[in-house]
Amino acid sequence: QVQLVESGGGLVQAGGSLRLSCAASVRSFSRYIMGWFRQAPGKEREFVAAISGSDGRIAYTDSVKGRFTISRDNAKNTVYLQMNNLKPEDTALYYCAADPQLVVITSFAYDFWGQGTQVTVSS
Repeated sequence: QVQLVESGGGLVQAGGSLRLSCAASVRSFSRYIMGWFRQAPGKEREFVAAISGSDGRIAYTDSVKGRFTISRDNAKNTVYLQMNNLKPEDTALYYCAADPQLVVITSFAYDFWGQGTQVTVSS
């Protein structure tokens, strides 16, 4: 069973930065597609970013392009989400997800999910 634990969330002022981490307890981490999703109160969960296992393929939702960067360190079984120039609209519970796929998944069809880490951006 794959276990995912997010960390790095917190309270930040608009324009600030945060770096989220997701540690995966899984063998062959490099074979998993990793994604970040977020859900704000009263809103639907939305895709944020995803990265393939080892070939560097990346996808972002339009609202975070140029501000967020997803990366991974397969030696540490960890995926990151660097969030710069944060906006109040980015406030949400951020989840990481994993799937044993060969192609990046931008939908919710991931097999494994973390519990989330809260990001709050004040204006």
